[in-house]
Amino acid sequence: MGMNCGIVGLPNVGKSTIFQALTSAPAEAANYPFCTIDPNVGVVAVPDSRLDKICEMIPTKKRVPAVVEFVDIAGLVAGASQGEGLGNKFLSHIRNVGVICHVVRCFEDPDVVHVGGKVSPESDIETINTELALADLETVEKRLDKLPRLLRSPDKEAVKEAKLTEPLLNRLKDSLGQAVPARNLEFEDEERLLLRDLHLLTIKKQIFVCNVDEAGLEADNAHVLAVRKVAEAEGARVVLICGKLEAEIAALETDEERAEFLADMGIAESGLSQLIRAGYAALGMRTFFTAGADENRAWTFQEGVLAPEAAGVIHTDFQKGFIKAEIYHCDDLFTLGSEDAIRKAGKLRMEGKTYIVKDGDVIFFKFNV
Repeated sequence: MGMNCGIVGLPNVGKSTIFQALTSAPAEAANYPFCTIDPNVGVVAVPDSRLDKICEMIPTKKRVPAVVEFVDIAGLVAGASQGEGLGNKFLSHIRNVGVICHVVRCFEDPDVVHVGGKVSPESDIETINTELALADLETVEKRLDKLPRLLRSPDKEAVKEAKLTEPLLNRLKDSLGQAVPARNLEFEDEERLLLRDLHLLTIKKQIFVCNVDEAGLEADNAHVLAVRKVAEAEGARVVLICGKLEAEIAALETDEERAEFLADMGIAESGLSQLIRAGYAALGMRTFFTAGADENRAWTFQEGVLAPEAAGVIHTDFQKGFIKAEIYHCDDLFTLGSEDAIRKAGKLRMEGKTYIVKDGDVIFFKFNV
């Protein structure tokens, strides 16, 4: 599974406008379907007020945030799983991402063509979900077709795996045939391992992104309420974004100008910041920090890693020669005010190879190579 977020949706729902604002890099945007053919890729800084506070308390020459990758994938249409539109090419791009950011049009504008002829979030979501389910169904059926040969294999391990996989594939076949995504099913850890090489589209986590007009940011309109109802049933998160407004914010030159613009609009935080953090979290990404006079940096790790693995995020030599780690949590810094106060309060800990790194840890690694 890719460690990135794919921006997915029907044509003309605002995907490329949102991507362009996210990355502040030009992505083709036009008022007709299939404007985006090859996926645009952008690396985006993750907004994190904790890093800002660390920089206030520990002055440094350089501030380096964590990043996450977003991919702008061209619009899907009904029949994509059978090759309609640009079909399988788009589906393959989705297969390579870790989380789906499903952009849904939640605004009315007669000047912007809707591929379905009218704005209907429920119908739009159903179209995308059905196409992804049909693509997965084809994958599952192909694997089922191979099982009889595997069950006759002289390789005992291959036969054992085929026997374990068969009921799992049939369960998936029944579910996908009713357009129920794989992520809505419950799987044991062993079953997830068996499914890994299928690269299912519908097993990926999904975030719904409601593209609204400015009024839609102030109060949920009927379209947003419809998306929230679908998201609640799927256990998915909803983020509201005004694509046009975010494009205006992205065009401003400095952070100060952007903050002033948001304040004038009465908005505490941009929708894009919320989306970036939601995507980062959905990918299972967490953050630890290193701090010092030369650099304060946010580092990305996967939830559940041990201290030596986290050290390897910085450099492989740190992992190979790991001795121990000096650790405190950023919340202790914010409460006590300085690293010296943390030491005096006994909040600075020495941890070894079995320590599970926590989100928000500030770490100094000791190693020898």
